[in-house]
Amino acid sequence: MTTTPRSACLSLIAALVGLTGGSAFAAAEPVGEVRFNRDIRPILAEACFHCHGPDPASRKAKMRFDREEDFFAKREDGVVVVKGKPKESLLYQRIMTKDEDDVMPPPDAHVQLKPEQKELLRRWIEQGGSWQKHWAFMAPERPSEPKVVNAKWVRNPIDRFVLAGLEAAKLSPAPEADRRTLARRLSLDLTGLPPTPAQVEAFVADQRADAYERLVDQLIATPHYGEHRARYWLDAARYADTHGVHFDNYREMWPYRDWVINAFNTNQKFDQFTIEQLAGDLLPNPTTAQKIATGFHRCNITTNEGGTIEEENLVSYARDRVETTSWVWLGLTANCAVCHDHKFDPISQRDFYAMSAYFRNTTQSGLDGNIKDTPPILVMPKDADRKRFEELPPLIEVAKKERDQATKEARGRFDAWLAAATTQTWDQELAKDRAPLQRLALTGPDAEGVLHGKAGDRVLTATVAANAKPLEWDASGPFGPAAKVQGEMAITYPPEVGDFEKDKPYSVSCWVKVGKDTPDGALFGRMDNEDGFRGWDLWLQGGEFASHLIHRWNDDALKVRTKGNQVKRDTWQHVCITYDGSAKPAGLKIYVAGKFNGSDTEADTLKSTTRTATPFQLARRKSTAFTSNLALQHLQFYDRVVAADEVARQAATLEVRTLLANAPDKRDRKAADRLFEIMNDADLPLTQASAKLQALEAEFKTVRERSTVTHIQQEKAGSKAMAFVLFRGEYDKHRDHVEPGVFQALHPQPSEAPKNRLGLAQWLVAPDNGLTPRVIVNRLWQEFFGTGLVKSSEDFGIMGDAPSHPELLDWLAVEFRSDWDYRKMVKLIVTSAAYRQAAVATTAKIEVDPANRLLARGPRFRMDA
Repeated sequence: MTTTPRSACLSLIAALVGLTGGSAFAAAEPVGEVRFNRDIRPILAEACFHCHGPDPASRKAKMRFDREEDFFAKREDGVVVVKGKPKESLLYQRIMTKDEDDVMPPPDAHVQLKPEQKELLRRWIEQGGSWQKHWAFMAPERPSEPKVVNAKWVRNPIDRFVLAGLEAAKLSPAPEADRRTLARRLSLDLTGLPPTPAQVEAFVADQRADAYERLVDQLIATPHYGEHRARYWLDAARYADTHGVHFDNYREMWPYRDWVINAFNTNQKFDQFTIEQLAGDLLPNPTTAQKIATGFHRCNITTNEGGTIEEENLVSYARDRVETTSWVWLGLTANCAVCHDHKFDPISQRDFYAMSAYFRNTTQSGLDGNIKDTPPILVMPKDADRKRFEELPPLIEVAKKERDQATKEARGRFDAWLAAATTQTWDQELAKDRAPLQRLALTGPDAEGVLHGKAGDRVLTATVAANAKPLEWDASGPFGPAAKVQGEMAITYPPEVGDFEKDKPYSVSCWVKVGKDTPDGALFGRMDNEDGFRGWDLWLQGGEFASHLIHRWNDDALKVRTKGNQVKRDTWQHVCITYDGSAKPAGLKIYVAGKFNGSDTEADTLKSTTRTATPFQLARRKSTAFTSNLALQHLQFYDRVVAADEVARQAATLEVRTLLANAPDKRDRKAADRLFEIMNDADLPLTQASAKLQALEAEFKTVRERSTVTHIQQEKAGSKAMAFVLFRGEYDKHRDHVEPGVFQALHPQPSEAPKNRLGLAQWLVAPDNGLTPRVIVNRLWQEFFGTGLVKSSEDFGIMGDAPSHPELLDWLAVEFRSDWDYRKMVKLIVTSAAYRQAAVATTAKIEVDPANRLLARGPRFRMDA
């Protein structure tokens, strides 16, 4: 954005009429004096810098007009500017020549110099060609308050600068707005909300001399003041509660939002406000609030989109942070230096990537994982949980050490046991004190093994329907050939087998192989499927196992189903049902492969008996055949809840027997480790230590899940910050290696400054930084007047607008920098006579100053959202 012609013309007008004052609309120096920053630099920036500026890629004739040493250097054909001698200066010669080959700018250039601009250049050289650093890059000095004629109008120093400009332009301020207008204006500007009728009437009726100041204080004292000031700041911080692209997932950034609101409401000093947002985590013993403050640079857009490259994203994240930092605090378009040196401002590409190094040393990943809580994060427990949340981590660490010690001791006992263990001792241990109530081996091909089972020493003889198909055998059975049964076989066992009741505990375990084409139905059980159903079973349901306990389906029944696709077709699996007699879903569990992985409840209405006269049957209910592949083996019935460790041992018995079949010195170590995991469940000290740790971790997880989680910055431990200059900004085209650094042309950074974000933050609020205080007070001015003293509030660089009131801007910047008191600046602006003017215009004011840049009337602008 460029407004050079306007600035230059206004300077000429002011000089010609011989006015004095403190704005771009009035010359503050004697008639005819030309100043470099006010009058000359805008001309050079617009007409010359593209070919003779900071960017070496577009520079012509090795000539630069942006640096003093180059401007006055001697060249083969002369000197660009000979102070006091326009006709001997190459610059003047080239702009005045009639030779189309030599004239500058060239005839085909987009911008051509106007006669008045050429005259300004001539007079500047004639007056000595004094050079000035760009006004915004110089540390501001407090100017003297100008003298004014209508001193009675002045309420604070702001008004002297404004009035000096008005009087120089022969304009008068507008009268003060009426009280109702002022009440509305103040309320909207200070809180973002209209005043209540009661507030307005109270102000109108208040006859005290300080009634206006009291209303200002009253509005600032409300929490809405901080909310409204934060709204502007959060816009600059690109605040958002979602990641921004791809799935645009939610993320909890609102703690940072609340931190900003609180900072304004408590009037945190702006230098500390700056440091905590950029580097709160790097302060000594940072508080939770200081860590939350670093959310400023976690508001950037992130992604996890498939195909994106992590390193490319990290480059993008760092680039965004350099650009945002530069714009918010420095008012500079640093993004122009991503691919090459800035064409107008003294920001080299090397400077850009040196600053990016500050942001490449954080622990944030280049991919956000499509999750809400992308690290680094800060967990913020509720007040009632805070004490316990802080206690749990050290308790968990102690419990881990206790578990590890118990594991070590258990392993010692296990290794001693393993040295003497055999398949025979294993079978004895498995059966000791754990014998099933009844057992059906279902092992063949001996038909006797199928039709008979055992209950202690008694034989359980099954009956087979006369029209049953011949029995088939599955040779892959875990304990030899296994019975392959089908519903039409109608294999029925005596009434005592599996005779369970809903208020008594029981367990049933087995090995089962479900065929690929096996439809849903009963694997086994005692179920009368006539007259509303009654009994129990193990049921196949798609990719899951299920179990019923029914008095009458489904108003008096219990049903649970595994989850996670537990059925593996054409594969032998160990399945175990355990029931504790409670008639509750939690009391009915289905273990698959020795593990309980949770369950879904499909019925929970059981109240009455589940006993039935229908006998125990394989692959069917009383009158419903189950007509496809199903292999079963080793059904065992218990009148107790089989413990989880016993289920695990049963499920692992095949691999255990394989391991133990070898001599101790030939046993596979991985298999031994697996067996140790199984045996762990039976080791009491280890079980207790593990249970303690699990309980603490579960408690911590519960507390964390109901806590707020926000995104923060976190430095990599023990890592040195660095980055690469990237050719044309491309992430994978590394050029020079650079360490963290700042924009060298602005103001120096102390050699002892930390090489991290804290050093950067301190540089931004250093006393010799002229940009930060100017940029911030200008943005604040814009909030109250609709336009900043520098209209291009986003660009204080050479191509930005000149300030309408440069002395006022510097006075405000110095005043702000003296104590970084943001609220004081707010009160100073809204208590000024300039702010309190009525928003009425006259024909003369509109003609002289249509945009109200001289502030001859009160602010009138459309408020944003």
